[in-house]
Amino acid sequence: MISHMYPSSFNRISGIFVHEQIKELRKQGCETKVISPVPWTPFPLNQVRTKWKAYSKIPKRMNLEGVEVYYPRYLEFPKGLFFTSLGYRIYQGIRGTVHEIYQNFPFNLIHAHVALPDGYAATLICHELGKPLVVTVHGQDLQRTIFRNARCFDAAKKVFISSNQVIVVSNKLKRISEEHFGKRDNLTVINDGVRTGNILRRNNSLAQKYKDKRVILSVSNLVKVKGIDLNLKAIKQLINKYPDLHYIIIGDGIERKELERLSLDLDVIQHVEFLGQLPNNEVREYMSVCSVFSLPSWNEGFGVVYLEAMTKSKPVIACRGQGIADVIKDGETGLLVKPRDEDSLIKAIDFLLSHQEKARKIGERGRKLVLENFTLEKNAKRIIEVYKEVLGER
Repeated sequence: MISHMYPSSFNRISGIFVHEQIKELRKQGCETKVISPVPWTPFPLNQVRTKWKAYSKIPKRMNLEGVEVYYPRYLEFPKGLFFTSLGYRIYQGIRGTVHEIYQNFPFNLIHAHVALPDGYAATLICHELGKPLVVTVHGQDLQRTIFRNARCFDAAKKVFISSNQVIVVSNKLKRISEEHFGKRDNLTVINDGVRTGNILRRNNSLAQKYKDKRVILSVSNLVKVKGIDLNLKAIKQLINKYPDLHYIIIGDGIERKELERLSLDLDVIQHVEFLGQLPNNEVREYMSVCSVFSLPSWNEGFGVVYLEAMTKSKPVIACRGQGIADVIKDGETGLLVKPRDEDSLIKAIDFLLSHQEKARKIGERGRKLVLENFTLEKNAKRIIEVYKEVLGER
């Protein structure tokens, strides 16, 4: 497995969905090792910024819940400069580690997460070793990266053509891929899955804390496309009708200060909590006490976080036309709103708050759907079938 998105001592939740998938693949019989390249930060670079110092402290190798993870270094430039060559630089950084691993662990295939940069580096490694390649595209490749410039487009296309199988996590991404690269026999849709252990666990202290509140919850990176500002504006319009309304925002990112400023400008700060990043188990505890999960993101390849909220029987709000539309049937297993449309969002939140029995049934139907079709166990089984096809075992 090759993925620059992976938990480490620098960030314990980065790429946690990849780690969870790999744990399930191992449970179902796959032998795996993970390569997660991180930026090279020699002195004095590791003294300039806290971020770079933290990178330098990541160990070269560690065991993470039974998964052996290697963290080789590659040459990185600040602010994404020279991104078009990043795939090749990662190849140079990981090549020695891959060959060393192969001496004692003669793997059958390589599975890379994201086309650029990881998939591009993996195509070069696979060419050297004569191994098949599976690449999973989670969203950014087809929603942002290919539009950066012509070289990025061509590099991504090379990965799609060179891979034995490309897994996209939603039908939305399949449509985008076919629009730009044409229909391909090596393209497979496998929706992400969610771990279902302890899904009914409830934090009694949190339940007590918010027992007199109608809690709206969002969990995401705090970037513009997630629509957190639209939730804040919706809260402003609804607090007169629902004075007990309380909005909890879990996550961090470049928009946090602007969102905090907006909550002050809208005079809703007393109804809003910014909790920053939290471990996944704590996130689920907050999901257990919310009334509505609302993330009106208009740039989602799929969105595991919706599934996690649905396992808690919570009604979720998402945007139409996004990857999660593979799961959410509007009015049945969740609500879909118009992208970037404040009025549509206000109506959806208002409906769920004012029709509690209907909201409860939507949440229950959503939970049932996820448990039957979108678990990590089912996700891993589908991936293993791809592996078998690539290796000629089916």
